[in-house]
Amino acid sequence: MHRNHRAAALTATVLAGALFAAGCSSGSGGKKSEEGAAAAAAGQADTPRMTVAMITHAAPGDTFWDLIRKGATAAAAKDNVKLVYSSDPNAGNQANLVQNAIDQKVDGIALTAAKPDAMKAVVAKARAAGIPVVGFNSGLDDWKQLGMLEYFGQDENIAGEAFGERLNQLGARHALCVIQEQGQVALEARCAGLKKGFKGKTETLYVNGTDMPSVKSTITAKLQRDSSVDQVVTLGAPFALTAVQSVQDSGSRAKVATFDLNKELVRAVQDGSVEFAVDQQPYLQGYLAVDGLWLYRTNGNFSGGGTAPVLTGPAFVTEENVDSIAEFAANGTR
Repeated sequence: MHRNHRAAALTATVLAGALFAAGCSSGSGGKKSEEGAAAAAAGQADTPRMTVAMITHAAPGDTFWDLIRKGATAAAAKDNVKLVYSSDPNAGNQANLVQNAIDQKVDGIALTAAKPDAMKAVVAKARAAGIPVVGFNSGLDDWKQLGMLEYFGQDENIAGEAFGERLNQLGARHALCVIQEQGQVALEARCAGLKKGFKGKTETLYVNGTDMPSVKSTITAKLQRDSSVDQVVTLGAPFALTAVQSVQDSGSRAKVATFDLNKELVRAVQDGSVEFAVDQQPYLQGYLAVDGLWLYRTNGNFSGGGTAPVLTGPAFVTEENVDSIAEFAANGTR
């Protein structure tokens, strides 16, 4: 496809998604998460009780994953599923958590493959044990090769390219793409897609996403050194809010836009301190991952026919449409 035609198609797809939308991570949740998810659940299946292990690469304190967990909890309540959630940002430790789920003979496993090579052996073990595995959120390019049943998430390359096309429309010239975890495939793909779609200069800045004061100081220092940066692109809502502070502290005139959403970020879009967000709908990812395993067990269904992913994004959340999802964000489900 000619590049201009492809770019137009990408932009049209995302803008269309924005009419329906808004909404990579936290191990928190507990009773509050369950109560929020229960409000979204409708009825309960009378199928036999099953156990699903959900294992993510969530870093402590990243509220993105609260949304995924709420979606998963809502699906579990509806489907008569016992949900066992665990997470670890270290790929080796995450693989050990998957092995623990296999040893406990769960009925299904939903996992993120931020570091696909680390998941290869344990996914094979799960399959050998007759345990279906679905992927979500991270690992879109690798889920079939890993032998997963299905995948739910956003195509990060397409999302990044569409992000870049929007920056072109806004007149940006020099974008700083801030990656909070080096080597995480989904995050790297976002910046690669951005570079492909953006006509200006794209520069990558790596920060330690587990240390927010360090994130702030690193971005601030970069903006102080290079006044040509007119656009900061972050890959998670908390980092966008921190980047806004960095822009203020550095005296830069750069704008901030981001991937992903939370209720604080919604307010930032409403007041204009963040230009826009790209929503991959994490609540939907968590919901579909659990529901997909239930459907496979009870009716033999698998989304995408085992060959195509189910895309949950991207969709732009802008000042023009943010009010339509603000209520859901305030409830903690977008």
